[in-house]
Amino acid sequence: MRSHLLNDTTAEAYRRTVTEGVERVARKLATTRGPFTGVTPAELAPVVDAVDLDRPLGDAAAALDELEDVYLRDAVYFHHPRYLAHLNCPVVIPAVLGEAVLSAVNSSLDTWDQSAGGTLIERKLIDWTTGRIGLGPLADGVFTSGGTQSNLQALLLAREETGTKDLSKLRIFSSECSHFSVQKSATLLGLGADAVISIPVDRHRRMQSVVLAAELEACRAEGLIPMAIVATAGTTDFGSIDPLPEIAALAAEYGAWMHVDAAYGCGLLASPTRRHLLDGIERADSVTVDYHKSFFQPVSSSAVLVRDGATLRHATYHADYLNPRRTLAEQIPNQVDKSLQTTRRFDALKLWMTLRVMGADGVGELFDEVCDLARAGFELLAADPRYDVVVEPQLSTLVYRYIPEAVTSPADIDRANLYARKALFASGEAAVAGTKVDGKQYLKFTLLNPETTVADIAAVLDLIAGHAEQYLGENLVHA
Repeated sequence: MRSHLLNDTTAEAYRRTVTEGVERVARKLATTRGPFTGVTPAELAPVVDAVDLDRPLGDAAAALDELEDVYLRDAVYFHHPRYLAHLNCPVVIPAVLGEAVLSAVNSSLDTWDQSAGGTLIERKLIDWTTGRIGLGPLADGVFTSGGTQSNLQALLLAREETGTKDLSKLRIFSSECSHFSVQKSATLLGLGADAVISIPVDRHRRMQSVVLAAELEACRAEGLIPMAIVATAGTTDFGSIDPLPEIAALAAEYGAWMHVDAAYGCGLLASPTRRHLLDGIERADSVTVDYHKSFFQPVSSSAVLVRDGATLRHATYHADYLNPRRTLAEQIPNQVDKSLQTTRRFDALKLWMTLRVMGADGVGELFDEVCDLARAGFELLAADPRYDVVVEPQLSTLVYRYIPEAVTSPADIDRANLYARKALFASGEAAVAGTKVDGKQYLKFTLLNPETTVADIAAVLDLIAGHAEQYLGENLVHA
């Protein structure tokens, strides 16, 4: 069994095995005709259940053959131009190269004596990102598993910075379109979901700063503590960006920690044309970025950044076997001192390779392309009498729904849109997301693939209309 360990004696076997895997994936990418096969859980589960994990196949080629049946054939492929559903991006090749390197070397980014150069690379990328944001000379941060963890850590720091032990007095303010992880974080931090005050949005789905101001004043009047304001730079449903300068001014006035959830909108940091949409983010106390969304990185690649690196001490715990207190005096850079995680992958390497090969402008141009595509898609939807589109895009998301000409029942329209989404996914021809707006069922394009065209969008809209019409026709005949 030692022949399977990666070391100096198995380097050639490693090269052959990984190359075979890469070649299979490459063939799959080259021959995929749709984002999905349409397989159902009932069809695929028996295939997976039939695998006896206690009877190994003995070699990688046989395992790859089996993997075709249990995974590769039916995977959802985000690189396909008609995958238009969630915040999943196609990935850039330099990042995949970084993934291959970091998996083989297997550095753990908790302590210097496990990661050495990896620690410095991650720190350099944190400095680069805080510089792009404009957080100032004291800024710092750490890579995380994703936006949910980044938001949790930011709100942990905000809680601790209040200095209060009476958690019942703490309040968090976020828009009604903010990410659910705000409520989840409040619960995990012992505040309870009720501590989150939801602020309504305007017609552009941006937080109403006037209402925020009133709620902050009410909070103060009741003797409560405005712990944090969470502004969103790219909401999951609409890609809307809250009014960051106005929110920053209110945070300063009421002594609240300002956190910007830019998990989606962080791609604007590299945009040659749209960076101004993030004006005001430089006044934040903390920022969430998800490179695995709008920087075209493989999952996972995220970070939480802070204006004052000293606040990261609230996540610091010392263990004699790992990061004893003496290492602080010795100025040994242990990333675990800043992180909620202990063992942690060297995910920063993917972004490092991307920037060293493509440059920031190259990444930003890709994100600009999908934002331009969303604008063209909006114009297409606005001119199509079959569809109602909710809001003009700030980023690359479009929320819309099919409106049949001869059907007026809101329930029937909801069911037709829901059916169309499911039928489209089952066909394997395209994938779109769904959500609810004001209690009504809507569909959603999340456009993160520069290879997607306006023609693709038009074709998918025709497919959706066809499925919805089929559903309505069959049900009206049946009725």
